[in-house]
Amino acid sequence: MANDINMVVLVGRLTRDAELRYTNSGIAVCKFSLAVNRRKRSGDNWEEEVSFIDIVVWGKQGEAISRYLEKGKQVSVAGELRQSRWEQDGQSRNKIEVIANNVQLLGGASGSGKFSQNRKENETDAPAQNMQNRNTDNGLSTNGPEQFDDDIPF
Repeated sequence: MANDINMVVLVGRLTRDAELRYTNSGIAVCKFSLAVNRRKRSGDNWEEEVSFIDIVVWGKQGEAISRYLEKGKQVSVAGELRQSRWEQDGQSRNKIEVIANNVQLLGGASGSGKFSQNRKENETDAPAQNMQNRNTDNGLSTNGPEQFDDDIPF
């Protein structure tokens, strides 16, 4: 028996909005395509090479995350490769997809510095400002360990 491993981890951007459908038995199937860039050297120049990968997320995870998967969003996908083979018009066809076990949202759409376009502008800056105020209050610094007046008994 072989000890093979079929695991893939990708980080890329959606090329289109996710498509959510249901099987005849009511199971959710979320499908989207991911563009993954790779830099390669060609002589003295660096070139971008893009791979387009089809992703499938089954069940409740696909149903839950589908509403957040919009074109341009950056995501991380962990899963396994599956190959489908079939005959069409007398020719053998095949397709490789990633069946995702885990999908994580990493950032907003390309070029948007915000998590969501629906948020108010001052809402996006408030948490960072609160952290800065909290760190500068009472003379505390985030550059090193905090100083305590009492001795620690261990």
